[in-house]
Amino acid sequence: MFSLVNKRVLLGVSGGIAAYKSAEVIRRLQDFGAIVRVVMTEAATDFITPLTMQALSGNPVHTKLLDTDAEAAMGHIELAKWPDVVLIAPASANLMAKIASGKADDLLSTVCLASRSMIAIAPSMNQAMWRNESTQKNLACLRSRGVKVFGPDDGSQACGDIGPGRMIEPRNIAELTSGLFETGSLAGFKVVITAGPTREDIDPVRYISNNSSGKMGYALVEAAVEAGAETILISGPVNISPSERAKTIYVKSAKEMHIASMKEAADCQLFIACAAVADYRPKRKSKQKLKKTDASMNIELIKNSDIATDVAALSNNPFTVGFAAETPETVDCLEKLAREKLQRKKLDLIIANDVSIQAIGFDSDYNAVLVVDHSSSEMISKTSKTNLSRQLIVKISQMLKIKNKAL
Repeated sequence: MFSLVNKRVLLGVSGGIAAYKSAEVIRRLQDFGAIVRVVMTEAATDFITPLTMQALSGNPVHTKLLDTDAEAAMGHIELAKWPDVVLIAPASANLMAKIASGKADDLLSTVCLASRSMIAIAPSMNQAMWRNESTQKNLACLRSRGVKVFGPDDGSQACGDIGPGRMIEPRNIAELTSGLFETGSLAGFKVVITAGPTREDIDPVRYISNNSSGKMGYALVEAAVEAGAETILISGPVNISPSERAKTIYVKSAKEMHIASMKEAADCQLFIACAAVADYRPKRKSKQKLKKTDASMNIELIKNSDIATDVAALSNNPFTVGFAAETPETVDCLEKLAREKLQRKKLDLIIANDVSIQAIGFDSDYNAVLVVDHSSSEMISKTSKTNLSRQLIVKISQMLKIKNKAL
């Protein structure tokens, strides 16, 4: 079964007779559940109109690198950040040469250069152009950089020649695009993820909080969405735009996060407690700003409820994953601390990291974690939080399915 549910596909269309098939590519991608936006080269518009592509995709079509309206709405850099995959179908010999050389003289080539997303191409050209040494060198260069190549097919061509160079059929393109993802590993599951810090008010202008940026939790949300889950994000105060494909519930205090978590956890199958929730809150919040009248200030703190523990204790409890931000002296010490929390909170899995290491600590785009369950542990080396989240979701989904089979 092929699925692109919740996946964002930026379809690039370059100039060539096969451009007319890109309309069907949109339909096939949408049949698999993808959200599609389109970028066309100037040459592509000679073969099929942007209006046709807009009508089929349901989104504005982007054609110009310096378009005032486009820049105001999304911009070529924002467009490059948007997709899960940039799919170019058809990909002409000229477009392949541009990407291989790093050229960026139009919108599509600029997006390819600026995007960190996966790139896939479906080549389409005359058989002699495909066999040409320059094209084959460009092809080898693109493959060495991780660009996925779909096709081409061998057969009769519009020019009358017979040989390799035909763009593969739209349905095959959609199927191969689906195969780029860990598709459906959480399809049919409701997943709740907490992220960010909480703020515990002292008075109307002061609060107790921590350095959590929310980046890890938000990356997990995107990975869960990619895996096809109905995803709920419960977020403390952060400066990150939420996923358009997940429901976001904003909270401020630990108490508010606890209430929202218990409500959403009641019917979910997976709960990931990634938020850095304050352990304590002031016993009393002053209604007025406290004045600096004394040399010191005493604030009585009381303990907050532990969200992960309470979720794991539900009668119909979901698979519950906790996070442990520690400052251990050694890796062995990190595992000891994580395993103690795993057992005390009765979690299914805990993910621990050393926040004293600046390169993988709070607010970093990278992380390295120790994944601990009741029988084993696994260290995942430093990588981007985006990549790490995908690895974690794959592992968690496998464990979740094993647990469900055992019930």
